[in-house]
Amino acid sequence: MAPWGKRLAGVRGVLLDISGVLYDSGAGGGTAIAGSVEAVARLKRSRLKVRFCTNESQKSRAELVGQLRRLGFDISEGEVTAPAPAACQILKERGLRPYLLIHDGVRSEFDQIDTSNPNCVVIADAGESFSYQNMNNAFQVLMELENPVLISLGKGRYYKETSGLMLDVGPYMKALEYACGIKAEVVGKPSPEFFKSALQAIGVEAHQLLSV
Repeated sequence: MAPWGKRLAGVRGVLLDISGVLYDSGAGGGTAIAGSVEAVARLKRSRLKVRFCTNESQKSRAELVGQLRRLGFDISEGEVTAPAPAACQILKERGLRPYLLIHDGVRSEFDQIDTSNPNCVVIADAGESFSYQNMNNAFQVLMELENPVLISLGKGRYYKETSGLMLDVGPYMKALEYACGIKAEVVGKPSPEFFKSALQAIGVEAHQLLSV
């Protein structure tokens, strides 16, 4: 195996996932994964450009960053690429007015978005808001549209909290796809456009990147 120096030759940037890589979420703000705080600090002292990518859709970026800082991470809101702001940009560009099936913790990210008379649905990891009534409301909005648009902030099956594994947005997204006979537009990992926006933010090409 080639030495690390040779393997990293040409690498100019690092994309870091957050949940499950830097910390495990849960009650009381979650816990940092052993060695992750120190690893981030070392990366930031290096010549490499660092960007954080997350599919977190239960917290705003401000809340997530505040939580990570309390755990000891050197991170700012401007260093985080997250699906909610990316979705808002798409909604504005396309004149879409969403029915929001999202967690209350991320609702502030959509404060500047018109949600009257919805002509699309945005779904995220809504937690307890994934009630039958809310899912049915989303279903009805989509079925009444001539060209239904379903935007999902990720498509993960599950994620880990300190209390155990939790269902993610993916199963609920798939339920609406099946019921409505449509295909969701995924904003967030693993969407190539999501990663491209992170690369653009740090001015790095894909071949110059290390992703963790």
